[in-house]
Amino acid sequence: MEKLKQGVVLITGTTSGVGLNTLKPLISSGWKVVAINRSNKRAFEEASKILSQDDLNKISFIKIDLSDLNEVREGAQEISTKFKDSLKILICNAAVYKPRLRRPERSPQGFENSMAVNHFGHFLLINLLINDLINSDKEINLKGKNISFTPRITILGTVTANYLEFGGKIPIPAPADLGDLAGFEKGFLSPISMANGKNFKPGKAYKDSKLCNMITIQELAKRYPCEKIICNSLYPGCVANSKLFRNTPWIFRLLFPLFQKFITGGYVTEKLAGQRVALVATDSELFHSGAHWSWGNRQKLVGKVFSQKLSKRIIDNELSQKTWNLSMKLVGLE
Repeated sequence: MEKLKQGVVLITGTTSGVGLNTLKPLISSGWKVVAINRSNKRAFEEASKILSQDDLNKISFIKIDLSDLNEVREGAQEISTKFKDSLKILICNAAVYKPRLRRPERSPQGFENSMAVNHFGHFLLINLLINDLINSDKEINLKGKNISFTPRITILGTVTANYLEFGGKIPIPAPADLGDLAGFEKGFLSPISMANGKNFKPGKAYKDSKLCNMITIQELAKRYPCEKIICNSLYPGCVANSKLFRNTPWIFRLLFPLFQKFITGGYVTEKLAGQRVALVATDSELFHSGAHWSWGNRQKLVGKVFSQKLSKRIIDNELSQKTWNLSMKLVGLE
């Protein structure tokens, strides 16, 4: 039997935290990896601290600043040229969170930056690569075996974007809520900085961007049959000591991990979170398109994975379609 190409996984944001700790389980499962970051140098240096040279040889580092839609387009073209036939999985992990900002930072296109990176950059990347994913070779070679594998898109969601969970109802600074998307409709340029067009709240801007991520998965699952591509999201647990929280007050960074470990039970290590991301992206049993995967007893290794119920703000058909259509317009696809 002809030996097929090794399957390729693309993952964004691997210089620290969950993304960095997803590399090893992906490689150990037989996948090649394309790591997308703002700095190839930093991404390689951080990966070198936890991976062997043999593992590093299985990673291709490609520089893309997700906040810059022009870089996303150029990077997507490079990825398509190099990996078109073997790209099977896209993991959207990278995120920025700056809850102490007084004024919004702006992307090169003029958008509020957390929405630009967390949502628009990933949204454009998905749409530019989805045909490559769908039309890639039907079979791939994993660890010496030829297998059939349905392409996947996996996005990291968050408990703070799901109003059905306690973490999604916390009113500090406000729960995730896109409202009527007035900010998107008006072009999302200065002085507009929020999807709903209201005053800037940096913590809510992050929550709203993750809400858009989870809406994107739901809309993808409606638009593409699961026989062609599986689209899912997950919340692996609270990685409370992640560098995602480096822009929070020091007292928060001190107490938040303790709160998650001993009060909520939601704390997970970066290593465990990375294993869970790799599982959702690759496991043959987690094939339900549109599922949002979570874990009972999140910080325990024996926690059982289950499909978490999602709030209306995520699954509402009218809001989902409107978010998709306006996002298409804002990233220049319409």
